[in-house]
Amino acid sequence: MTTLTLPAALTLRDARSALATLEPAIAQADEATITVDAGALSQIDSASLAVLLQCRRLAEERQRGFEVRNAPARLVELARLYGVAELLHMG
Repeated sequence: MTTLTLPAALTLRDARSALATLEPAIAQADEATITVDAGALSQIDSASLAVLLQCRRLAEERQRGFEVRNAPARLVELARLYGVAELLHMG
């Protein structure tokens, strides 16, 4: 299983570079489910969710599942607030 790891900071300032790293990794993944480890995240904002939603879209385009593991409580709260927690399979 390949697990993609998010950086410690994933804010608007970091989103573009994070996607530049994540998109090719998703394109090359052979697993049935793309797993993203969010355990290192300490700086987040709504751009964090935008990055994760884009990763989910890319996974779906490749007919792969998508899940986020080890999401910090603040990220889960933000995802629930925006109504996307279930889409990202984070609780």
